[in-house]
Amino acid sequence: MLAQVDFSHYPASVHTPPYDRGMLKSGIVHFGVGNFFRAHEAFYIDQLLEDDPRWGIIGIGLRNNASAREKASLLRQQGGLYSLSEASSDGSYDTRIIGALKDYILAPHNPQAVLSILTAPDLHLVSMTLTEGGYPYDAERQCVREDDPGLCHDRDHLFSPATAFGYIVAACQWRKDHDQQGFTVLSCDNLQKNGFITKQIILFLARCYNSTLAEWIERNVTFPNAMVDRITPMITPERIAELSQKTGLDDALPVLTESFTQWVVEDQFPYPHPALEKVGVQLVKDVTPYEQIKTRMLNASHGLLCYSARLLGYEIKDEALGREPLLRRLLMAFWNEDVIPTLTAPQGVSLQDYRDILLERFLNPAIRDQTLRVASDGASKIPVFWGPTVKALLEQKKPLTRIAYGLASYLELLQGVDEKGQSFTPREPGYTDAEWSMARSENFRKALELPTFKAWETIPHNRLDEQITGYRHTIRRDGVKATLEGLL
Repeated sequence: MLAQVDFSHYPASVHTPPYDRGMLKSGIVHFGVGNFFRAHEAFYIDQLLEDDPRWGIIGIGLRNNASAREKASLLRQQGGLYSLSEASSDGSYDTRIIGALKDYILAPHNPQAVLSILTAPDLHLVSMTLTEGGYPYDAERQCVREDDPGLCHDRDHLFSPATAFGYIVAACQWRKDHDQQGFTVLSCDNLQKNGFITKQIILFLARCYNSTLAEWIERNVTFPNAMVDRITPMITPERIAELSQKTGLDDALPVLTESFTQWVVEDQFPYPHPALEKVGVQLVKDVTPYEQIKTRMLNASHGLLCYSARLLGYEIKDEALGREPLLRRLLMAFWNEDVIPTLTAPQGVSLQDYRDILLERFLNPAIRDQTLRVASDGASKIPVFWGPTVKALLEQKKPLTRIAYGLASYLELLQGVDEKGQSFTPREPGYTDAEWSMARSENFRKALELPTFKAWETIPHNRLDEQITGYRHTIRRDGVKATLEGLL
């Protein structure tokens, strides 16, 4: 286990915190302490703490399953420390110990402790990584999903909440009653207008309690939009052992990531906040163009690649892309013909350069990102990552072949069997039993009724539906490679 105070015996190649962790204050609360947060926000904050110790982070876990309890136990044993290894494509590693995480609390075990931290005067920033599916919001209809079970619980139990949104609303009520100032709420999830969406959900809950609270939040809480980017794979026990050998550390909770990282945040911070711009964060007036580029070029192509790769039997993304030239041709055609012509880049940003950097990142052999990880939760990802491109192509009556093939490969992935006859378990946590039945129906038209595809329901899409169904038949009859050869 990592030592909590004495770093003197660590390997010389490992960067250790240059600040006194005992001096850190708790200026940030973060909901959802997964690998991405630990590779991204915590990485940025860690670089600021030597000069400004106000921004120590209290992590909050919202789940109460076995893996959540194990993570909480391990974080306590390591005093919140963990190693972050940046892997370059040349095989080199740069490892640092991240000390920004002061504490980690499982909210179901101690909700009052979470509320106490959220109402402390030193707390100025509440951030979250809940995944795309963690936001009860219908982006197409631009409304909160009021029947969401978590929101329904929080609506009736203000001071015993179950969701991050409920905890924030309860904290705001307390701050309002005690004449304390508000704070900034910063979403770090892959949602377009993630700050706006977070605000709508929180205001809905507040209005359920009383309109005065909602008005107070409108005046005293800010919700900047943000775009985040860093590929961070899951860590298997085998990978932990491999990292231990490379780094010389006994770390039960290591994080592996790429050297590339990006964070673009709307400059909307009326309260004290960390000087993010000093560590490479871009503070801008409008995040939207950066969101569009990232979600439509990176996230959508990530899925397009990994649906096909897993159907071909590949478990590791870079192996599939390196060994299958057809997959590279598919990505380049998707970027060049479907996405880039329908995107507007901010001044000074080259979409072609961004495309080339993406390809290099996807090919990084040191990351060994899992195809199933990337392909998971398509029900939440496809409307956000694919929807704008699909709508643009439909409206402009442009060819739909690559989009149709990609959506067909997603639906084939849901069958849980690859071309080698190997079974795997697709992860779609939002699907009901009825929706799984639709997805796996031999009547391919039934799958097109899934809510996954509602992002373009207001535009005539019969042509797209026919092509999706056609490509599913072709994939089953001829296989992925033959289908791609015909397509490309």
